Order: sequence, then structure tokens, then C-alpha cells
Amino acid sequence: MSKGEVVLLDCWASPFCLRAKIALAEKGVEYEARAENLFGGKSDLLLKSNPIYKKVPVLLHDGKPLCESTIIVNYIDETWPSPPLLPSCAYERAKARFWSDFIDKKVFDAVCNIWKSKGEVPETAKNEFIEILKQLEGALGEKDFFGGDSLGFVDVIAIPLTCWFYAVEKFGGFKVENECPKFSAWMNKCMQRETVARILPDPEKVYEFVITLRNMFGIE
Repeated sequence: MSKGEVVLLDCWASPFCLRAKIALAEKGVEYEARAENLFGGKSDLLLKSNPIYKKVPVLLHDGKPLCESTIIVNYIDETWPSPPLLPSCAYERAKARFWSDFIDKKVFDAVCNIWKSKGEVPETAKNEFIEILKQLEGALGEKDFFGGDSLGFVDVIAIPLTCWFYAVEKFGGFKVENECPKFSAWMNKCMQRETVARILPDPEKVYEFVITLRNMFGIE
């Protein structure tokens, strides 16, 4: 099913790398994941492949590099068209891209505003995060997945970010399940897919990773 050599320059805890991994898994594409040490010296291949941002993920397809996770997922969907992640209808595709853009601009920044807080997490940071999830609940409506009955593009963009939610809950002193039950139910549905469950890291390990980041940044 694969077309040519596929290599992913990767960091296990990066939700953006996880997007590419889930998309490749959904398509049944074999690939090699090469871990990058983002804090102890990035590889020459990473610096050469992504000279602008110098960050993961980078997808190398037959040696040709692609950067930025949403662009990578788009490329995967076009290069290996079955099963499709984006809808066949142009209007529905546009809506999927709108919500993917919303997620890119809002969710991880809101996550970072909580775990990067010094001392007690401000209520404004918690409220902003919860409000974003409530807006996504509105987009989800009564559907199982953002695109309808099956995992699609927006789900692939959103679900990797949720492995950081346990850390957010620990630092913020709240539960996503209590604040946004519909979003929590969607998370559980996604986790029932083998392509998601085997790829997403243990949230407790991500929490430990976040503690390490806080120590590195001198956050008390």
C-alpha cells in the first residue's frame, strides 16, 4: 500500500508528530519514526529538512521533506487516498479545514497557558481552555466524530492534543469530563480505535514530561 520510503522525524510527546502517525496508521502506510533530541542537539537531517522552523514533525517521502503537521496530514490524505480523511463534499471539506485551523490556533496555546503558569493557575487560563472545548463540542454536535460516523481529518488533528489534558487537569485542578462531557465522550470514542489507542502515549508519562519542561524553564 505504501508508495516509496516514508520517514517521520519524531518526538514521542509531541501531539503534532502524533497527528502524522495516526494519519499514516489510518492509511496503513509503513514508515520509520526517527526520534529527535529536541533539547540536546537536533540532527543535521532535521536542520536540513526544516531550516525555517527547525522542529518536528518532518515527513520525508522518498527523501522529500514536508513540515507542519496539518500540511503533513493533508499530504498523507492526498497521497494515500483510501480511506479518505477529508469529506468528498467541497463545503464539508472547507468546514473541516476551518475547525482544524481553529484547533491549531487555539488548543495547544490554551494547554500551555495552564502548565506554564507559576503558582496557582489563573481562573482566566482555565476558563479559556474550557470555553475552547465547549466551542468544539458545538462543532461536534450529536455526531460520534467531527466528520460524522467515522474518524476523519478534524479528529486526527484534535485527538493527539488530548494526551496533554491529564497534565492540564493536574495543574488546573479540574476534570475535562465534568466540564465538557460531550468532548470527553468523543475522546473515549477515538480511543476505541486501534490506530489511536496504540499511538497515543500514556497521559501520566506526558505529565512527567511536562514536569521536566517546567523544571527546564524554571517554573515553580
